[in-house]
Amino acid sequence: MMSFLRVIKFAFQDMVRNIGLSAMTVLILVLMLLSINTLVIINAITGEAVRTIKEQIDVSVYFNEESTPEEIEEIKSYVNSFPEVVEIKFFSEEEVLAGFREQHIDNPEIISALDELGENPLGSTMIIRTREPKDYEKVITALSVPEYETIIEAKTFGDTEKAIERIHVITTQVERFGVALSALFAFIAFLIIFNTIRVAIYTQRSEISIKKLVGASNWFVQGPYIIESFIFTIFSIAITGGLILLSLRFLDPYVEIVFGKTEMLATYYQTNFWLLLLIHFLSVLLLTVLSSILAMRKYLRV
Repeated sequence: MMSFLRVIKFAFQDMVRNIGLSAMTVLILVLMLLSINTLVIINAITGEAVRTIKEQIDVSVYFNEESTPEEIEEIKSYVNSFPEVVEIKFFSEEEVLAGFREQHIDNPEIISALDELGENPLGSTMIIRTREPKDYEKVITALSVPEYETIIEAKTFGDTEKAIERIHVITTQVERFGVALSALFAFIAFLIIFNTIRVAIYTQRSEISIKKLVGASNWFVQGPYIIESFIFTIFSIAITGGLILLSLRFLDPYVEIVFGKTEMLATYYQTNFWLLLLIHFLSVLLLTVLSSILAMRKYLRV
């Protein structure tokens, strides 16, 4: 216990003695964490954008006017049997006509032309939503069979295919960019922190050599720097947390304008708080401890 308390004492003494290097180390860690959190925010916004677009994509199946209720019900049951399908909305001929009138209520020419017909020219419609955009192709292919040619008048898959492909491309590119950028930040942070800690150790090389010559164990020599790494981790996470909180208060009003969700980013961080905190803590602690151990190897050979 006495040795452990002395290690803690030496750690604080080293931090105060090298206050400039300690502040620089914390600053570098904060910058690294801010970079990582920038990616987290980008991924959260991108994920919400993709979800919003997915919710707006569907496939509309238009039935012929001559289609019987039995035929329509058969197709509904068939589509509903697909595990990829999550929602089916059916609108009768009357509901489709009412929706069409409401949509064109400001266009008297269309309304008058519709009244002159004296009958409903629109057939019933079925709107299909699937779990993933790629599942639409399977559903449309299943409906594009000769048995349904006289029942189904048209399908809107061609209008959504480009949007589906665009979502897939954007999602893949963002994921790859995020992984590559995170790896780059981690590598740069490791190099900077490693050299920063090595400079701090170099300034105390004489003291380290004396400790080893009088019989100090490797743990006693390394201990202060490992404790410093733990303290640097706590300080950097605390400072980063405060900066993120201010950033979220600034960004959320703008995000709300786009997505219509109040405090979307703040809610995301609250939902994933403990997971993000654990990832930040372990990654920074591992980075600082590993840098300290590697930087100390040369001076432990006495």
